[in-house]
Amino acid sequence: MKTENTDKDKRAISFAILAAALYAVSTPASKKLLQNVQPSMMAAFLYLGAGIGMSALNLFGRNLHFAQKEENLSLHDWPYVLSMIVLDIAAPLLMMFGLSHTTASSASLLNNFEIVATSLIASMLFHERVNRQLWVAILLVFTASVLLTFNGDQTSLKFSWGAVLVIGATICWGLENNCTRQIADKNPCQIVIFKGFGSGLASLAIAFIIGEALPSLPTIAAICTLGFVSYGLSIYFYTYSQRTIGAAQTSTYYACAPFIGVLLSILLLGESLTLVFCIAFILMAVGMLLAARAEVNKK
Repeated sequence: MKTENTDKDKRAISFAILAAALYAVSTPASKKLLQNVQPSMMAAFLYLGAGIGMSALNLFGRNLHFAQKEENLSLHDWPYVLSMIVLDIAAPLLMMFGLSHTTASSASLLNNFEIVATSLIASMLFHERVNRQLWVAILLVFTASVLLTFNGDQTSLKFSWGAVLVIGATICWGLENNCTRQIADKNPCQIVIFKGFGSGLASLAIAFIIGEALPSLPTIAAICTLGFVSYGLSIYFYTYSQRTIGAAQTSTYYACAPFIGVLLSILLLGESLTLVFCIAFILMAVGMLLAARAEVNKK
């Protein structure tokens, strides 16, 4: 029995790290794709790709033992689902517009601000306890995020609205995380499907209204594939990891996602590092380490 539990824990840890890596791909890949597609169209097909991909996974995964035990969404869950859809319309739009005006490495690192937003919202709205260690982590991440709203080197700093938009996206996702907590025991495939099609179709409508051009079919296919991998499968693996090793340990392993994104941005896009970015990186790393420990200590 002990060996079986150990194997399950190892698999869950692998799922958490895989979820982080899959999500980390999204920022540098989106930055590259934004050269050929406009931001609203990009956001729309990312979520449509997640919806389409998870629909297929849900259809063909019914023969898997864990897929048969999922509890479907009920009428009581719909206020949370609708809130998630609205937030998932705003968040990717802010992220794509922000990403088009800042570096992928900075945007990847700024994803850590999501933990600040999630913790503060949970404290204010749901009265969750935030201990001293987590407050220090929040302060470090917040300070690093403020630094990242400036680009350039130490002799020529320029304010970056792109970074501010990325922070806005993480705040939306922080709100969404708190909605997700209320329905975390429900079918993750079903949740992603509703989010994907709801947010994707709404974003597509916005893109047409503001006059954005439809990208080519190969570009649409590439964006949808990225959405399925980085938004769909990432949530899927994260959920199953969380159910085995708990939210605290899963979030600890998943916290590596922004740092993987930074590494990929440097390797794939050839982005250079400034002194301000390096300072922010160190502050973020220490902050996320403290946040991870704080979550484990709460367990």
